[in-house]
Amino acid sequence: MPRPRPRRSSGRFWSHVVLIVACVLVAFPVLFALIKATQTRAAVLSPSLIAGDQFLVNLRQVWATADLGLFMRNSLIVATAVTVGKTILSLFGGMALVFFRFPGHRFVFGFVLLTLMMPTEVLIVPLFDLVSLRPPESWAVFWAWFSDPGRVFLRPLDFGFGWSNSYLALIVPFLASATGTFLFRQHFRAIPTSLADAARIDGATPWQFLTRVLVPMSGNTIGALAVIQFVYVWDQYLWPRVVIRREELQVVQVGLNMIIGAGDGVEWGWVMTGAIVTLIPPMLIFLVLQERFTRGFALTDAK
Repeated sequence: MPRPRPRRSSGRFWSHVVLIVACVLVAFPVLFALIKATQTRAAVLSPSLIAGDQFLVNLRQVWATADLGLFMRNSLIVATAVTVGKTILSLFGGMALVFFRFPGHRFVFGFVLLTLMMPTEVLIVPLFDLVSLRPPESWAVFWAWFSDPGRVFLRPLDFGFGWSNSYLALIVPFLASATGTFLFRQHFRAIPTSLADAARIDGATPWQFLTRVLVPMSGNTIGALAVIQFVYVWDQYLWPRVVIRREELQVVQVGLNMIIGAGDGVEWGWVMTGAIVTLIPPMLIFLVLQERFTRGFALTDAK
C-alpha cells in the first residue's frame, strides 16, 4: 500500500508566515518611497498609496534641476576609488601578517583590531585638521613626515595636507581598512604554508605569489570586502558634509539633503525619486557579488 503523505507541520507554516511578515516590514519603506515617487506634488502629501504616473517627470526634474546625476557621479568616483584602494592595501596587510614573520606582528594585528573600536565620528575633528589645514608647499609636508616624524606627531596641526574641497579628502583617509585586513588575514591563514614554501622554492617573488596564487584563491573574500566598502562609502554623509564646501564635489547623500533644503517648499516627489535612484548602484553591486559576498564570510577555522 502506498504510504500516506506526511502532513506539513503547523510549525513550518507559521515560520513562513513570520518570515513573510518580516520581509514586508523590512521592504515597506522602499515600497512606500517607490509609490510616492510616482505621485504628483499634491498626492505625495496625502495618505494615498496608489501609484501614479509621474515617476519619469520627477526623475527628469531631480536629475536636471537638482543635479542628482552630478552627485551620483561624485559618489561613484569616490566609492570605486576607496573600494579598489582598500582591497589592494588589505591584501598587502593580510599577506604581511600571515606569510612574513617579523618582530611584533601579533602586536601589529592587535593594534589593527583595536582601530575597529574607534568610530569615524570620534576622529572627525583631528582628521579634519590634518586634511584641511596648512596647504602643502610642494613636497615639504611629505618630507617632514619622513625626516622628523616625532615633531609631526607632537605638532600635527603644522603639517596639514590642504586637501579640503577635493576628492583626495574623501578618498585617502579611508583607504586603510581594519575589517579588510582581518578578513584577508583569516582567509590566508586557511591556506597551507606548504604552498608558500613551494612558490618560494620555484623562485616566485612575493609579488608573483600574491598575484598568481593568493589573488586567484581569494575571489570570494575580495567580493565580500568590495560589497561592504562600496555600500559604506556610498552611504557616507557626515564626513563629506564637513570637509567639502563646493557643491559640485558633493556626494549623493549630501545631495539628497540639499534637495530637501532647497526652495520654499520641499518637493517630496523629487526626494523620493532621488532616494530610489540612489539605491540602484549599491543594489547592483550586491546582486553581482551576492554569491561571493555570502561565501566570503564562510571563513575556515584558522590554525
